[in-house]
Amino acid sequence: MQERSEREGAPRPRRGRGRRPAAEVRADVLDAAGGLLLDQGMGAFTIEAVAERAGVSKTTLYKWWPSKGALALDGYFHAVESVLAFPESDDVEADLAAQLRAFVRMLTGTPAGRVIAELIGQAQTDPELSAALLERYADPRRDLAVRRMRRAQADGQLRPDVDPEVLVDQLWGACYHRLLMPSLPVTEEFATSLIANLMRGVRA
Repeated sequence: MQERSEREGAPRPRRGRGRRPAAEVRADVLDAAGGLLLDQGMGAFTIEAVAERAGVSKTTLYKWWPSKGALALDGYFHAVESVLAFPESDDVEADLAAQLRAFVRMLTGTPAGRVIAELIGQAQTDPELSAALLERYADPRRDLAVRRMRRAQADGQLRPDVDPEVLVDQLWGACYHRLLMPSLPVTEEFATSLIANLMRGVRA
């Protein structure tokens, strides 16, 4: 019963101060924040709602996160981190295709796509959220892709004169463009075509 109530978003009972390790409390908060975002979107996301859902005080949240946006992003990434794990085999094309298709499935087949679109939109008028989006989500994701491409260059799979930063924009930027300007769908077939077109031009 306990597992069922937590899965449905029931608030966790508060416990006495100092009775849980900080890492456990933080994990509960991130579970609550990610669950609230995916269940109800950014419009319903508040510090108060996360605190109630996690069974902690608002003071605890403000001690670790300077703003609602920073908490939302950490909760979002906590919820999707396993989906966005970057594979590392001996074939850079297979790794990029697997990661990009997983990203597209997340955008189109789960509430995470709607949530990241909301976060990106809100970041345009919220400087704190914009900074947190870069620091906690966009830059770390970019670094993973760039590092994988640089290894492929060292292994002789990609041309040494190719700029991995530009390749990231070509691949993931195209998906975000279709997500935010939905005149055409974001599909796995689209992701596969992106990879195929790009690799024809950059293979060593």
